[in-house]
Amino acid sequence: MKIIVSASARKPGCPWQVQLDQHVVSFRSEAEARAFVDTLQQRLRAPHPLKQVG
Repeated sequence: MKIIVSASARKPGCPWQVQLDQHVVSFRSEAEARAFVDTLQQRLRAPHPLKQVG
């Protein structure tokens, strides 16, 4: 997954955005955007046990 944090003039109340491939999430501050990315990356790196079917 490609993750990009950038400033944006599209939404004056939420000038920061995080792009997750084709999906964009807006934030009020750079700190909020980066905290979101940190949490997301921790969750992606976390172990995910696969359930056995059968």
